[in-house]
Amino acid sequence: MPAFNKILVANRGEIACRVMRTAIELGYRTVAVYSEADSDARHVQIADEAVCIGPAQVSQSYLRIDAIIEAARKTGADAIHPGYGFLSENADFARACEAAGIVFIGPTASAIHLMGSKRLSKIAMLEAGVPCIPGYEGAAQDDETLASEAERIGYPLMIKASAGGGGRGMRLVQESAELLGQIRTARSEAQNAFGSGELILERAVIRPRHVEIQVFGDQHGNILYLGERDCSVQRRHQKVVEEAPCPVMTPELRRAMGEAAVKAAASVNYVGAGTVEFLLGASGEFFFLEMNTRLQVEHPVTELITGQDLVAWQIRVAEGQPLPLQQDEIRLTGHAMEVRLYAEDSAAGFLPQTGQVLRWEPELLSGVRIDHGLVEGQAVTPFYDPMLAKVIAYGETRDEARRKLLRAVENCVLLGVNGNQRFLANLLKHPEFAAGNATTAFIAEHFAGDPSLQPHTASLAELAVAAALLYQASADARAHQPGLAGWRSAGSAPWRFVLKQGEHKHAVELDVIASGPQAQLCVRRGEEQLSLRLLASDGRWLSLELDGVRRRQAYHSDGERLWLYGEHGNLELQDVTHEPAGGQNAASSGAVKAPMDGAIVDVLIAEGASVSKGQLLVVLEAMKMEHPLKAGVDGIVRRVGVSQGDQVKNRQLLVEIEAAEA
Repeated sequence: MPAFNKILVANRGEIACRVMRTAIELGYRTVAVYSEADSDARHVQIADEAVCIGPAQVSQSYLRIDAIIEAARKTGADAIHPGYGFLSENADFARACEAAGIVFIGPTASAIHLMGSKRLSKIAMLEAGVPCIPGYEGAAQDDETLASEAERIGYPLMIKASAGGGGRGMRLVQESAELLGQIRTARSEAQNAFGSGELILERAVIRPRHVEIQVFGDQHGNILYLGERDCSVQRRHQKVVEEAPCPVMTPELRRAMGEAAVKAAASVNYVGAGTVEFLLGASGEFFFLEMNTRLQVEHPVTELITGQDLVAWQIRVAEGQPLPLQQDEIRLTGHAMEVRLYAEDSAAGFLPQTGQVLRWEPELLSGVRIDHGLVEGQAVTPFYDPMLAKVIAYGETRDEARRKLLRAVENCVLLGVNGNQRFLANLLKHPEFAAGNATTAFIAEHFAGDPSLQPHTASLAELAVAAALLYQASADARAHQPGLAGWRSAGSAPWRFVLKQGEHKHAVELDVIASGPQAQLCVRRGEEQLSLRLLASDGRWLSLELDGVRRRQAYHSDGERLWLYGEHGNLELQDVTHEPAGGQNAASSGAVKAPMDGAIVDVLIAEGASVSKGQLLVVLEAMKMEHPLKAGVDGIVRRVGVSQGDQVKNRQLLVEIEAAEA
């Protein structure tokens, strides 16, 4: 039997921290690997030892098999846990571990290879008698063959990257006129993301539920399932909310799906943790989607309702031990829900965000678990997936779990980088979701007009808090300067502040009704006004009374800039009160700027070219996704400031267009 004492975690972020937590609890030594961009990351701080494996780009660090094997050799690590993503489903990596005499905490290379291909796995599932969606999974990949097969399958249909996941390389096609363009886009995205442009086609199943079965196998031929997870709430084919059990599951359907999942795993002699994903129709009919040969992002909900540590199971199996339970010993108790906290701006088309984490302070409640890889002061870079943390809640009932999760999401303080908390909170409050009726069409059908998808304009209450904090900072500074204490009385002229939110400026006036440590203030914007009393502040939290209601406000200030955390998430305001009049105007719509840090993957125009509003100019890649940048006006390109392959910074000017005269 293989045995090991030191585990290298070949990953980063929250999953590296999660795996290390169990490894440490079980008494193993741990090794972290990190890129130059992650030198101060939390997973590096948690591990017993850490090895830098290259520059920030994943292709030069976290995807370098040789560097990871060398890190294991250098530290004496005799086992490697791949986490999820990166090399977790790379058969060559599993083979390299075996060749180096290192235990790979995962399935066999042959199972990874087969199930890592949507095309090959579907063929295997059809042979094994597992229900599959009608489609095309052939080896011929030319446009003519795919177009012909699409006509046979009928519309609407799905194009899927055979090697893919996370919604990349996936497109819904409604009619034949769209097909070839969508094939080219899906193939390009798949090639860039997974190194393979191979595609499959499937009949689109409209408004299904996405239900997956957690399976586990050991080296003694035992395979079982640990219930299901409902992952139906998705955006662009990426999971947003995961829960267990599925709200519409029956014991009979659970058994049928579980047995089908075990049959799928048994067909490849599966060892370790795996997930078999299905589409579940309203009639109870279900179809195989794919099998993920790794630990899933959403594994915590299964852990909470079964009371089992799935990482501990993975380690036990890798050591050659049998599964700790048999099928009839699996018990499902209560309900669990998980959401993914992303660095993205839901009001700007879910644009990934970069920047510095100035404040991270999640609220921990009974039954709430936060899996994260964050430390205050760290940079969120464009090189990796924008997921920062997972917020998971457990309750005796589904609604108890939902309420706890909603409170935890709303109270997760994240400042400095925009997060998606408001989007998640509004989704959890939605009556259709609360009723357990959500399908994969939920967001498109019920959420398109949600306020979280629109830019937020600072409210008078938010501006009042900001003005009060700026007043307090100024008053405190003057109180400590000889001769300036008490320089301004309560009856003097109002304080005037100009606060900038993005490109918008807000003018407010503040009257000091009573000064001192607990100042009483009145803040006005036009005809609106609010009374406010400061109670206490410590540089992180402000206690105040706003129109007679006491509350606490999380904030961060660096002098001229102030970040507030509230129901709208991270609100950044800049004090431009003393900015010279007639300062520079915001960039005109003829200036095309980078919406985040990233790499230029394509430049489609040249200087002197005529362009039309909405025309694609540049393609930026950041956080594993491509972002098209388009012209905001009709006009002539006067300057192109970037080339393919360039690394650019957020707000960097890329293209200048001289607008055509009306």
